[in-house]
Amino acid sequence: MDPKDSLIEYPSDFPIKVMGPTHDDFAATIIEVVTIHDPTFHEGKMEVRPSAKGAYTGLTVIVRATSREMLDNLYRELSSHPMVKIVL
Repeated sequence: MDPKDSLIEYPSDFPIKVMGPTHDDFAATIIEVVTIHDPTFHEGKMEVRPSAKGAYTGLTVIVRATSREMLDNLYRELSSHPMVKIVL
């Protein structure tokens, strides 16, 4: 894909929603994965929301997207992680 055809201007802050079953290490694990792709990421760029019954946890992480490739690689890694059910 030609970078001129992208709707996203790089670099930019980009929100990603990650949901999975509630687990004590869920947020910390997601931070580790995101930091591999965005070394500037830190806990202050993450919002945590438990589901109404507490069975699931939703995270919104704001990453510094530097390219389409970076976002694609991050989405692939998050989507394939065993603790993650949904990535949006």
